[in-house]
Amino acid sequence: MATLTDTLLDPILSTDPAGPRITWYDDATGARIELSAITLANWAAKTANMIRDEFGVLPGGRVAVLLPAHWQSAAVLLGAWWAGAEVVLEADPDADLALVTPDRLDDVDSVAEVAALSLDAFGAPVKDLPPGVTDYATHVRMHGDQFRSSGAGDAALDGRSASELVAAARDSAVSAGISGTDRVLSSREWTTPDDLVDGLLSVLAVGASLVQVGNPDPSIVERRVASEKITARLT
Repeated sequence: MATLTDTLLDPILSTDPAGPRITWYDDATGARIELSAITLANWAAKTANMIRDEFGVLPGGRVAVLLPAHWQSAAVLLGAWWAGAEVVLEADPDADLALVTPDRLDDVDSVAEVAALSLDAFGAPVKDLPPGVTDYATHVRMHGDQFRSSGAGDAALDGRSASELVAAARDSAVSAGISGTDRVLSSREWTTPDDLVDGLLSVLAVGASLVQVGNPDPSIVERRVASEKITARLT
């Protein structure tokens, strides 16, 4: 069974591998990171290799992802799905692995394996992690940037299969008026499964390009629309 990541990325990698796929801004710090489909796939592959080889998560395993809307979160999600895992967006004591920001560590203290992300724009590690918690930025770099999936479990997100999620994402894109030629501006969070479908998967499912803004500054929206050649917005 094809994984959700294969379904989302394969068409983009075959048609527009080098074009911008996710451009991420943090208006609080001025940071800007842009990833092509190839670069996004490489980060997802490193994450998938880490999830499988370092943490032993097999297809059908459960991975809790407690992260904000961010380019590294996209890599984590795509990596988890590539490894065949089911993603849950909440603290789940039955999860095989949790990937979280440092302020959420107490929420996952009963999960067997935990990796923390600083979400630093330059990939800095998390300082002073407690024993037993893995630093994502340090460890993910040690893994290969190519991945061959062993298949997918029955569910990819919140009990929904990959095919159900792709269908929902394409429907969401139609409702939002997004096509494969669009450059989409969004500051939506990815807190719930529906948020994730509407804010990330809808863009990837139709081959569009996402400009994701954290801590948005309303005073520079129109300037960004012009500079990034925005053609659609998720409001």
